[in-house]
Amino acid sequence: MPFANFKIPQGMMTGPQKADLIHRTTDLLVSFFGEAARPHTMVLVDEVVDGGYGRADEVFDLEALRRLRAHHEMGSR
Repeated sequence: MPFANFKIPQGMMTGPQKADLIHRTTDLLVSFFGEAARPHTMVLVDEVVDGGYGRADEVFDLEALRRLRAHHEMGSR
């Protein structure tokens, strides 16, 4: 059974965005394992409480991630 687990900040994605993530992930896994895997594919989207995660000794919160996203979007223009 293919399984994917995403950890995202609470409130960062809307319901439709999470549904899209689940559908696209399922399609990706089916492209590797074949259509027979679809009914057995599990995609779990865990929402982590704001500030409950970090990287490189830095605690992230939703506002920090929004600033990071804005910085990346400005750099891609």
